[in-house]
Amino acid sequence: MTAIPRSSQSSETDAPAAPATAPSTTWKQRLRDQIPPSIEREIDLFETQMELKRRGKLDDKVFAESRLRRGAYGQRYDNGQRQDGISAQTLDYPSGELTKGPNTLWDAPGMHRIKIPFGEVTAPQMETLAELAEEVADGICHVTTRQDFQLHFVHIDDTPDLMRRLAAVGITTREACGNVVRNITGCPLAGVCHDEAFDVTPYAKALTTFLLGHPDAQDFGRKFKISFSGCSDQPCGLGRMHDIGVIAKQQTIDGMRHNGFTVFVGGGLGAVPHQAKVFANFLPAEELLPITQAICRVFARLGEKRNRARARIKFLVAKLGIEEFQRLVYEERALLPEDSRWTTFLPETLSLPETLPADPPSHPAGTAVETASGPFAEAFDVWRTQQDGPATEAAPIPEGPYPDGFEAWAAGNVRPQRQSGYYTVLLHLPLGDLTAPQMRRLADLARQYAGGVARTTVEQNMMLRWISGADVVALYQQLNEVRLARPGAGTIVDVTSCPGTDTCKLGISSSRGLASELSRQLAERAFTLDESVQNLRIKVSGCFNSCGQHHVADIGFYGVSRKAGNHRVPHFQVVLGGQWSENAKSHGLPVVAVPSKNVPSALTRLTDFYLQQREPGESFQLFTGRVGKKEIKAKLLDLTRIPGFDEDRSFYADWGDAREYTLADMGVGECAGEVVSVVDFGLAESESTAFEAQIALEDGRVDEAVRGAYTAMVQAAGAITRTELPNLAADPDEIVRQFKTRFHDTQRFHDPFAGAKFANYLFRAHEANGDPLAPDAAHRRIEEAQLFIEAAHACNTRLGQI
Repeated sequence: MTAIPRSSQSSETDAPAAPATAPSTTWKQRLRDQIPPSIEREIDLFETQMELKRRGKLDDKVFAESRLRRGAYGQRYDNGQRQDGISAQTLDYPSGELTKGPNTLWDAPGMHRIKIPFGEVTAPQMETLAELAEEVADGICHVTTRQDFQLHFVHIDDTPDLMRRLAAVGITTREACGNVVRNITGCPLAGVCHDEAFDVTPYAKALTTFLLGHPDAQDFGRKFKISFSGCSDQPCGLGRMHDIGVIAKQQTIDGMRHNGFTVFVGGGLGAVPHQAKVFANFLPAEELLPITQAICRVFARLGEKRNRARARIKFLVAKLGIEEFQRLVYEERALLPEDSRWTTFLPETLSLPETLPADPPSHPAGTAVETASGPFAEAFDVWRTQQDGPATEAAPIPEGPYPDGFEAWAAGNVRPQRQSGYYTVLLHLPLGDLTAPQMRRLADLARQYAGGVARTTVEQNMMLRWISGADVVALYQQLNEVRLARPGAGTIVDVTSCPGTDTCKLGISSSRGLASELSRQLAERAFTLDESVQNLRIKVSGCFNSCGQHHVADIGFYGVSRKAGNHRVPHFQVVLGGQWSENAKSHGLPVVAVPSKNVPSALTRLTDFYLQQREPGESFQLFTGRVGKKEIKAKLLDLTRIPGFDEDRSFYADWGDAREYTLADMGVGECAGEVVSVVDFGLAESESTAFEAQIALEDGRVDEAVRGAYTAMVQAAGAITRTELPNLAADPDEIVRQFKTRFHDTQRFHDPFAGAKFANYLFRAHEANGDPLAPDAAHRRIEEAQLFIEAAHACNTRLGQI
């Protein structure tokens, strides 16, 4: 049996079955003079490690960490097993049992993540990505929710030359993964936005270069994510959901406007999202790099290292409190030795006259920085001084007549820049995918119309900037020729999705399959939808980890599973209450789990209910808050019914997958015990209690909400424990004690990937029972309760398999 490409991708190209054929002249020889020595040494070192691993002289875990820090991931089925819906089938690979990490076979296709700082990509870079997609991957360039590109179905043997070819055009995959600073994201409208305080592009470039390979950013317990935004009201930078969120701000002092930033710290999504706290209302621009360095040092020194589930900086900020965290950072800042890069990496102009011309005569990205001097900065001197700008003279969009489809496309995908006569053009990429030919053509069009530069977005799209109005119609026609003129960018039709079960080993349900189906159905009636519905955001994750950013969508979904008789059924939790605007200001909570095949109906019912019951001018978020999740859940309750297996087998297969649904491809943990009917009853009771806790929180009854969340976890733990102790008393202390002894200490409750993470939610809540919590902490406690209940469902499944 051979590995299968992504089920919902926009290409029918088969995945490579073996590494690409080597040319007569190696890429190392051909590119020797085009790659900076520091980067070449890095790649040579990795190639040496690969050879040592082949010879059995390098530990699996050591090599896995090495490749991950260079962006080379494993993929689903990389253990050499794939379920056909009935039983596991062996995938045959030429290198047999040779591995590239624990339970990860050498020849199994992998994913390579490619960092694109703040999403800026040049035409030569796009052409290289297209070549690599065709030659060593499955023909698809995938844009992620962090403005990266990912190539899937890449053989490990192809990765050194892949990295060389990228380095030759100014791209590094270094620190695309690992416990380091990941790709720094930024608003794709920076420099051309009507609302921004100033262009954050040069600052994002400076911080990217400064932190890459920096010794103070190498000893974290977990990954670290930073974003930049030019304004506080729009969602483009999503600053409030990052480890550090940087939002441009100006202050006027003695008649001069000084650039600076509002800095947020300690945000994050993941299984349990945390709202970032304000670290500084105004941080002078010249302090950006040293303060970030100080934050990194405090996180490296005091952040959790042993328990990965608590190792993000959001937990450290929550533990210390923002005031103590600030004190420690400023104390650390005072101890830092002076570093010339703090200012030489920044644009020369940090303070500006109070009055600026409305239309700057040149691209406003700032003055080119001096030559870099960091450990890997030499590779990016050209990249760091790259500035996009107009390719042709400014002009308005001419009057019609227009080609078929132009007006519908332009209505959502074309926006005027603050520079008169220029426009941004947003390319709606279904599921974030471009084929290699599309990418190659886009490079040509970027050269012709946009100064040779494009940007990726956090909604998995791409943007061309500095398009003269005189060129918009011609650009549309040329985009349409390669199917890149899809309308509806940034609307309800433009559904965001993580890879899910297509390629991710943690996927529970098919997020890409569902997103594709929702987008298809919505596109069929896009022009009849009410404007207030058209502008909603839908985001889908294949599991609870929020890679699809479901917590900050108007309507979010994340994959779960449920048991029906002797079968499993793919489900999605419906998440409501998230806020996409104001840099992702608030997070939603799950309302009810719906079978995957009923999600489209659930979405229609939600939007229809909103249109019928909303008040004038009421947003969807305000509507859900006013009506309440209890009433909304009642509207969806009948959709939770699972038909019998013989009644409708389509419910027992996921979107885009003909196999009977199974969780076995995720791996099976050790467990034992007998499942009895009381378990399902107890878990249903715990779900009801968790939902009531949500209602209490919405009504402002915070203490009641906290008690409800804790009670729900105890009920779920009791349901699982009663598989062995049917007469277990309802005493919480006894339930927790027996649960710990029988299911936690034996690791039978542990998640195959998250380990004891969900059990620890119960133990912390039990220890803190009775302690008052602030509303945001109560919100997290409810989210933890929901995840504990999901873990109990998963344990129940494993018990039934024994």
